[in-house]
Amino acid sequence: MNRWKTIKNVVVVGLGVTGLSVVNHLKKLPKRLLIRVIDTRMDPPGKENLPDSIELNEGGWNCDWLFSADIIVVNPGVSLSTIEIKQAVAQGIPVVGDIELFAWQVINKPIIAITGSNGKSTVADLTGKIAKENGLKVAVGGNIGTPALDLIEDEVELYVLEISSFQLETTSSLQLVAAAFLNFSEDHLDRYRCITDYRQAKLRIFNHAKACVVNGDDSQTFPDNFSKKLLVFGFNQSFFFGVRKYGAQEFLTVHNEPVIASSSLSLVGRHNVANVLASLALLSEIGVDYSKAVDVLKSYRGLKHCCQVIVDKFGIKWINNSKATNVAATLAALSGIECQGTLYLLLGGDSKGADLSELKLVLASLDVKLCCFGVDGGKFMFLHPSASLYNSMESIVIAIDASLKEGDVVMLSPSCSSLDQFKNFSERGEIFEKLAKNSLRLSDN
Repeated sequence: MNRWKTIKNVVVVGLGVTGLSVVNHLKKLPKRLLIRVIDTRMDPPGKENLPDSIELNEGGWNCDWLFSADIIVVNPGVSLSTIEIKQAVAQGIPVVGDIELFAWQVINKPIIAITGSNGKSTVADLTGKIAKENGLKVAVGGNIGTPALDLIEDEVELYVLEISSFQLETTSSLQLVAAAFLNFSEDHLDRYRCITDYRQAKLRIFNHAKACVVNGDDSQTFPDNFSKKLLVFGFNQSFFFGVRKYGAQEFLTVHNEPVIASSSLSLVGRHNVANVLASLALLSEIGVDYSKAVDVLKSYRGLKHCCQVIVDKFGIKWINNSKATNVAATLAALSGIECQGTLYLLLGGDSKGADLSELKLVLASLDVKLCCFGVDGGKFMFLHPSASLYNSMESIVIAIDASLKEGDVVMLSPSCSSLDQFKNFSERGEIFEKLAKNSLRLSDN
């Protein structure tokens, strides 16, 4: 509690799931605090669950509150470049996020953290499941699922956190037994001045990590300070966590010792082989028994909205990859897809200023029909001659339904944020799943 010694007045900026989690955490602290919330939105999400004792300023800024605070806790969705936040920083008011508050509270418990442009959620979830199979009481959350502050319990023996670049911007004290930077690609250029700023935010995960897990096939994931312990994973038999052929079979290896055949993994795609290797690297720092990991790896099929086969009927597969919110995530999905017929690829949403051209060369080699939608749907039209523009996912499914045949694949992998038309990527994926199932139900009649 020493960090709270001089703090009496806390302002939380941005409600939602994370902001509400922060408020509830602050109320549980033994020290009595003045807690006030500012949200520039009217009727912000989470308002209905805000304790009656907490004052809320909605629909704009309250600078009297903001500049009188002893500390400001910002929701990760609030940019530090916002004028009001910059003015507060200039006045010497500390600005932190929920992960920093978590770091203040959780002491002497092992914490593993994962960041990267893609794959964070899968690696966090898989790492947690393998640790549980090894008998540990594990709590998994952070950027997705349960907010970090809601995970805190005395009984927990290991925390596994997914952390976004936005959260890392306001985190400076997180002590980690191992941290992973999985991969790096262009994203969030609507938030950062340049891609270098985005990378520097990601690299903050290594600031207080005992071991740094990095991608040997992506030099951008390596810390600028090479004095730290590095655990390298990737598609090279020379990497400590790599792949190697034994006869005709490829195996995932740890220090050249085979752990599991790639063909035995339930996860689909080469990108998921890399995700498994990253998980094994992280777990090496807490001394897991890899033999207990094998059963988990054989049965683990991944998370919802991550290359998830939602329907496989009449020889037609529908794949929900709604969590592909950037180009690199879609490229990873395309590298692992098996399609005997035509691939109907749903692309679009808010592209966040990203360069979409990297998709063009890959799409040129595929039997594909591009189905573009959303606020930036038109920006995808140049990628392939087959591209068509639609108002919504529903209009896409209606248009293509009669053309689908055995061997075809319909995949939602938008390469974009969902916030132009949906609450989040989960809602986008759930709507796609309903459309897919309704389409096939009609075919049954």
